[in-house]
Amino acid sequence: MYNYSVGVLYVVGTPIGNLGDITFRAVETFKAVDAVACEDTRHTLQLLTHFEIRKPLISCRAQNEEIASRKILQLLMEGKSVAYASDAGTPGISDPGAVLVDKVRAAGYTVIPIPGVSAFTALVSVAGSGGKTMIFEGFLSPKPGKRRSRLRELMEGGAAFVVYESPYRIVKLLTDIADIDSERRVVVGRELTKLHEEVIEGSVADICNNFMERSRIQGEFAVFVSGIKNTRFSQDYDDN
Repeated sequence: MYNYSVGVLYVVGTPIGNLGDITFRAVETFKAVDAVACEDTRHTLQLLTHFEIRKPLISCRAQNEEIASRKILQLLMEGKSVAYASDAGTPGISDPGAVLVDKVRAAGYTVIPIPGVSAFTALVSVAGSGGKTMIFEGFLSPKPGKRRSRLRELMEGGAAFVVYESPYRIVKLLTDIADIDSERRVVVGRELTKLHEEVIEGSVADICNNFMERSRIQGEFAVFVSGIKNTRFSQDYDDN
């Protein structure tokens, strides 16, 4: 059993699909705290119910994070402990949580991370050829001009990077990357850790054609784009 403190905010990573990926420490944290703040109370209620945990829930999503932070701070002032979880993965990584953490720390309270999975780290772990430097970009702008402009900046920068995308824009994203460098190596993760998980690797032109030929595209996507010097058979490591 872990030693949990009062007046502390625990930032808890949760599964991105497969519930078996939750950590023992995350479960123990949810059991120990006085309340659980979360991005979507319905989603987190299902997670807690699965592990037979019952706690008061506080809605803390991107749209109300400022207001919710005040409620959570009041609980901390009363000597209570609170866990925060986003819908899936690690809070603050393309998810709410950063505003809450800033306000809690500014008020003088302790913030403790309870590490967990994220689509970013899951994809990178099987991507290979990452090199020394890697950029996490998250979701790009849905506006075509801004998306292409940022992609060009990232690709000309030389480092590998990871972006997230929806099933509605994945072909547009891959097409934009191919227009800049059709031979750039990519690794696409679809529905990571879920029942229909898929990880495919190759030149962006080939991967783009693969998805264009599909009659239906479903699921959430994480896309790894190699650095300029990375190929399928070499890694960008320079000891000089």
